[in-house]
Amino acid sequence: MPQTLSGIGGLAHIGIRVHDMERSAAFYARLGFRLVAGPIGPEPVAILSHPSGVEINLILNAPKASEANVLMDGPEKPAGITHFALLCNDLDTAIKELRGVGLEPSAGPVDFGGQARGLFLRDPDRNVIELHQRL
Repeated sequence: MPQTLSGIGGLAHIGIRVHDMERSAAFYARLGFRLVAGPIGPEPVAILSHPSGVEINLILNAPKASEANVLMDGPEKPAGITHFALLCNDLDTAIKELRGVGLEPSAGPVDFGGQARGLFLRDPDRNVIELHQRL
């Protein structure tokens, strides 16, 4: 049986490479995140926090303002993290709230075999966010 690291207690944060901090922070603010620190560090990082406890680190080193997502948009599918999913209690309500703040889903809702439903968004740098409702 493989060994596990017993000291892991949860997810600390999600690091997202972005081009423009103000543009990205404004997008994530519409999802309920707020800037709590930064930009700080040698490759500047801005730390965003959500009331649910989720933390996002915006890594401010993407060289271009608009570019395809190499993991999702090309014909080749290299290994890598394709998206992150935020738990959502009611996807139908979330869709209405997203539209109320000017955000449109990029895909979905998708049914995952009666176990869950998902809705997908793209941030300004084409990073994929899923809103995930467990059924």
